[in-house]
Amino acid sequence: MPVPTVHPDQRDPALVAPTDSYSPRERVWVFRHGRWRPGLVEVSSPRAATVTYQPAGARGTGVDTVTALYVLPRADPEPTFDPIAHPDPAAGGLLRSTVRVPGACGIGA
Repeated sequence: MPVPTVHPDQRDPALVAPTDSYSPRERVWVFRHGRWRPGLVEVSSPRAATVTYQPAGARGTGVDTVTALYVLPRADPEPTFDPIAHPDPAAGGLLRSTVRVPGACGIGA
């Protein structure tokens, strides 16, 4: 799914999924500072969801609590943001996830 173009205030309330329908670590689009940004759900309740998202023009991540109008499901991975799984020798080879931070440690400056 490409970046949404609809403004949250123009969304049909009947089509807005409740925030508690999102699971932790689920990929979402988050509307912050006038734009939709890739994000991941940290926790959700019937009234709001706490999300980690990738701010535009900045390194690192932002964390915010948003209501249902400001969140949309995101199917496609965002390679500069989403966690990557890799073997963890300390966990007997089980996979663990890390988040890529653009510009950090020479990753995709």
